[in-house]
Amino acid sequence: MRHSDRTSCPEYRALSRRQFMLSTAAASATLLTGPSFPRVAFADSHNSQRDILVSIFLRGGCDGLSICVPHGDDAYYEARPALGVPRPDSGRPGAVTDLDGFFGLPPAMTPLLEAYRAKNLLFVQACGSKDETRSHFDAQFSMESGQAHGAIVKDGWIGRHLMSVQPHRKDALIRAIGVAPGLQQRLIGSPGALPIRDLADYRLYGDPDTERARLRILSDMYRDTATLLSAASVNTQRVLKLFDALDLQRYQPRGQAEYPETEFGHALKSSAALIRADVGVEALAIDMDGWDTHSDQGAVEGQMAELMENLAGSLSAFHADAMADSVTQVTVVIMSEFGRVVAENGSRGTDHGHGNVMILMGQGIAGGRVLHKWPGLQRDQLFQGQDLEVTIDYRDVLAEVLQKRLDNQALSKVFPHYRPLIHGVTA
Repeated sequence: MRHSDRTSCPEYRALSRRQFMLSTAAASATLLTGPSFPRVAFADSHNSQRDILVSIFLRGGCDGLSICVPHGDDAYYEARPALGVPRPDSGRPGAVTDLDGFFGLPPAMTPLLEAYRAKNLLFVQACGSKDETRSHFDAQFSMESGQAHGAIVKDGWIGRHLMSVQPHRKDALIRAIGVAPGLQQRLIGSPGALPIRDLADYRLYGDPDTERARLRILSDMYRDTATLLSAASVNTQRVLKLFDALDLQRYQPRGQAEYPETEFGHALKSSAALIRADVGVEALAIDMDGWDTHSDQGAVEGQMAELMENLAGSLSAFHADAMADSVTQVTVVIMSEFGRVVAENGSRGTDHGHGNVMILMGQGIAGGRVLHKWPGLQRDQLFQGQDLEVTIDYRDVLAEVLQKRLDNQALSKVFPHYRPLIHGVTA
């Protein structure tokens, strides 16, 4: 059993094992209208007017007060005598690295300082969903669908985005990829979307000596069937040929980038390779599990520190690799279903909370700062007397990214029944 399995709540453990996503086979049906096989060229050749979107979801409810520490608020240390990350001037081991005199980064997050100082990294504090649910499943579904809790909806916010804009490239075989066993909720509804658990190992499994024969059987089996099945067979083979040509396992990162040897680091490295290949992919969705830290959280040393080290190290490498030039424009958006209770619990962990932090990274992000409308952490300033209040709705952040970086002016189609506010997250 993993350490995170021992310290997370039963609902999160059940949710992480649950098959609530679409199956790979069903999601592959979105590729039925794929065009001819696109070119593959690892080069600085991407010239779209829109950024490529990389959506990262930190599943479990990450503690945003440990990721971007409000060391200037005395109430933070009053609520967390054991878990609080020491002040920058404390002289204690594991002290915060100050960002702006009020917020700072714990040691595990400092690999992101280079991107922050380049003004390519932005933290949005006291951000999230204003829904009051503390259920992992309900909160994740709500934020990935981009709708209020309880809304009857099947698709996701990225799916609706891609449905409301023309493709980057008319010859694109795949427009969106979920780096997961099944298509994540936020991608559902996307035209030309496909779930791929490991981008560097997408192939027809089995004996390599019989692969050609099996592909021929696949083609013959559906040749005379209904158009949809025949198209699915053809496009399945096109996708297999595409990834065989990409050969992502041999990809060499740029900018001396070194990705952590973790599942998340591997996913970002493969995503960088796919972006550089310039095959028309517009959106990638990646998940990172393990953030349900009810006990032994450890923001300086412990499981939270290890999670942040993996997150920051992978993002730092991706920044050096995928954003090494001004030709390939990429925007990374990182969010979680909710934050944690401000006060530590008796097990030196934190329970399900409310307000949180969002992180954005990219050449077009107005970074090098912490964007916030700080509500304060005194008891009378807290949501329901225990949580960080949400002062910036996550949809405001997403809407500005969609409008200004992804050239989508149909925001009412992506976020129906919601009118977003502009907070200046983009340059």
